[in-house]
Amino acid sequence: MIFFDLAKRNLKIHWIRSFLAILGIIIGVLAIASMGILGHSISLLVANLISDVGDTVIVTPHVAAGQGFIGDPRVAVMAKIPGSDVEAIRKVAAPGRVVPVLRRAEEMTCGDDSGYVTLLGLPAGEISGLLRVEKGLPLRENAPGCLVGYYLAREFGIGPGSRIGIGNQSQRVSGVLEERGFAVDINPDYAIVVTDRWFFETYGDSKEYDQVIVKVSDVSQIDRVKREIDQRLNRREKVVDIFDSRDLLRQYDRIYDQISLFLLSIGAISLVVASVSILNVMIISVTERIHEVGILRSIGASRRDILLMFLYEAMVLGAIGSIIGGVLSIAGGYLISRVAISVMTAGTTFGESASVFGPDTFAFIAGGIFFGVIVSTLSGLYPAWKASRMTPIEALRHE
Repeated sequence: MIFFDLAKRNLKIHWIRSFLAILGIIIGVLAIASMGILGHSISLLVANLISDVGDTVIVTPHVAAGQGFIGDPRVAVMAKIPGSDVEAIRKVAAPGRVVPVLRRAEEMTCGDDSGYVTLLGLPAGEISGLLRVEKGLPLRENAPGCLVGYYLAREFGIGPGSRIGIGNQSQRVSGVLEERGFAVDINPDYAIVVTDRWFFETYGDSKEYDQVIVKVSDVSQIDRVKREIDQRLNRREKVVDIFDSRDLLRQYDRIYDQISLFLLSIGAISLVVASVSILNVMIISVTERIHEVGILRSIGASRRDILLMFLYEAMVLGAIGSIIGGVLSIAGGYLISRVAISVMTAGTTFGESASVFGPDTFAFIAGGIFFGVIVSTLSGLYPAWKASRMTPIEALRHE
């Protein structure tokens, strides 16, 4: 242990230099662990969001690549699912529920305020099974009225009984919907929901839909339903795209792996930069203590003892910096993740209650600490090896 004590003594003597090297390791470990926690938190958020609609199959019109670029609003208007295809989906999905969705952008006026919102048309009998009313009454088939999304109502001060303008018509607000947040089917938080009957009477009875939501009665039947829909509708050519929450989760997992690799690479670069600082500190330490090495070798210290003495210095620097960085990354990762989740969920209450830490979170912290110690030790390996190769006479003659 005498060589370990010598290593600690040298670090205390040159404490400013040691502190700067430790600070670099702290920043490196903090970066790599925080980035790992951020990526894992986003993964938990999306997995929890998708699991809420695990019984859902989504059918959307297929847009061929030659018809326009993805997101082209002109293509989106043309792409529809005819009513005959909706009936075919009903037969396949029975006894599950099939909810055809109508969608368009429409101008809304409320008092002196106005703006464009998403207008959703749904069968009156299916609205209560898909959405929940927080205030007021649900829509009925033959009764006039509409439902307003949670955040749209809050932004414009709309409540049950309010009158709003939808296009050229005035509508009474029947109720305000509960906050729903992100979902793979529809998000009504900033939308107005009306019955499909009112939608057709207002914009034309074309019996063409923008999307079909299928709620299977048994989750194990999802693959069968998707397969049979594909066989019926895409038999001659691809006219619809069919996916469920698991497809979205698998797609996200691939994206998450790439994002995580990128974030961890940023943290690793910070740690490598810190290791250069330790390498510089160790080279200076070896240069300053060549005479000490000569004395130790002349009184019987082996090359292995000299090697370990300098490696101990690098390990102590790395261990102190890594542990402090790991502890700080708990707070740093939490704050970064909370900000990212808040941005992704637009400040919704779902985002406020979303979990940041999961069972695997502390694996990133432990991994960051371990990586920091290893990188620090490797940084001191060359200077330690160089010191251990000196002969006693060579070291004592050094100026």
